[in-house]
Amino acid sequence: MEEKNFFDKVYEVAKQIPYGRVTSYGAIAKYLGAARSARMVGWAMNNSLTKDVPAHRVVNRVGVLTGKHHFDGSNIMQQLLENEGIPVKENQIVDFQKYFWDPALEL
Repeated sequence: MEEKNFFDKVYEVAKQIPYGRVTSYGAIAKYLGAARSARMVGWAMNNSLTKDVPAHRVVNRVGVLTGKHHFDGSNIMQQLLENEGIPVKENQIVDFQKYFWDPALEL
């Protein structure tokens, strides 16, 4: 069986984020046993747009839409989140903890 690379493992976790919920780069990194690799998770998300991964559901540790410039159109990430019922104000998720999904607890 082929060894999965780190990006593939990130995509597997991201694909399990439920509709209407979000997680952080750091939470995914910690779940994968690489707690200091949040930036690598971000790089994976930047490269995921052609891989059927809900990258819009991955934000920074305080709910800021730091990856939004990787989507076509400046407000696509916000629109996708709002379509799932997640309120966003000034590029940050309102009441972030309410929508936060922690893979370490959920998977």
